[in-house]
Amino acid sequence: MRTVLVTGTGGAGRTTVAAATAVAAVAPGRRVLVLSADRDASLERALDLPPAAPGAGTPEAGAAPVPVASVPGLWAARIDAAAAFRADAGAVQQRLGSLLDLLGAAPLDPEELTELPGAEAFALLRALRDTAGGWDLVVVDLPPVHEALAALALPAQLRRYITRLVPQERQAARALRPVLAQLAGVPAPGAWAYEAAARADRELAAAQAVIEDAATTVRLVVAPGTHAADAVRRARTGLALYGHRLEAVVANRLLPAESPDPWLAELAGHRRKELRALRAELAGTPTELHELPHLGREPHGAGDLDRLAARPPADVREGPATPPWTTEDRLAAEGHFLWRLPLPGATRDTVDLVRRGDELVVDAEGYRRILPLPSALRRCTVAGAALRDGALQVRFAPDPGLWPR
Repeated sequence: MRTVLVTGTGGAGRTTVAAATAVAAVAPGRRVLVLSADRDASLERALDLPPAAPGAGTPEAGAAPVPVASVPGLWAARIDAAAAFRADAGAVQQRLGSLLDLLGAAPLDPEELTELPGAEAFALLRALRDTAGGWDLVVVDLPPVHEALAALALPAQLRRYITRLVPQERQAARALRPVLAQLAGVPAPGAWAYEAAARADRELAAAQAVIEDAATTVRLVVAPGTHAADAVRRARTGLALYGHRLEAVVANRLLPAESPDPWLAELAGHRRKELRALRAELAGTPTELHELPHLGREPHGAGDLDRLAARPPADVREGPATPPWTTEDRLAAEGHFLWRLPLPGATRDTVDLVRRGDELVVDAEGYRRILPLPSALRRCTVAGAALRDGALQVRFAPDPGLWPR
């Protein structure tokens, strides 16, 4: 299964590009799904579909996929964060029923439940998890870059927290907990807590597998204008830090080069200047630049989306993606290992690095990621770091106290 994640700058037309990409990818015998995390009915308007009825479909994912009659082989669905939150809260209350009774607490009715901040990200992750299998291509309309990257990073972050708070060795000692509780004189966590942690880890792992699959790529949508190239540069850094593969930048709503209206002609000139800056930003990279025209109105229906010619991504291999960082053994020649993480577009002023135990904390262009060190580097000390040729390079020297002689 191929997955294309569509994000970009605010107001650049991400939903339209996602819909156009899905339409262009349809072929005989191919099943394509387009998902939108947008709260309004912009996906339905773009595909000329009736708005989804509130509560329709599965409560976990929101509206169930519906076929697009004008494009055989294409289905569309919109993620319903409110429905997903109510389903999650109800399931938690059900699992904690005996504990709530013991405490004398009255469970909340479904009508009382209103979503909390962050519910959108969890609903998106569940929808991504549930797309595995059954589709040849899934196109996902995501929020703007910063919000999208934060949501996509959640599975790995939360699984790290679960491992720290409920480590495997503690779960393995489950049979000893009643005895230890009596000896210590304090109650031990119930089995439900460990089962809930294991269940959450499995669900997060399923979403993480889709996000980190080698066949999952990103399309970045921008409307050429002031600072568009700089926005693409920062986004490239964030995407690279998290290991996402940027397959295309889509310059949307381009005006015709010539216009009888002097104001439009001047605006088109500024847009062409920004377009040249975008080409320069992507020069020498495998990322394509797609240029989509402005239709003079909001696209409506498959006919308008066809005119945008949002070419589907090229086929890529499936399976787990390799980590974005590499380690080079230079012990014999230079006495150290070289750990290298590509950070295209990053500047020295915005990159920071901290070694914390067996992990590296990397900050770049306002993004942060905690990266596990390979086993060999855990027995080394940081001997120096530099940002060179678009990559963060860290030298690790063997620690004499830990390195075998």
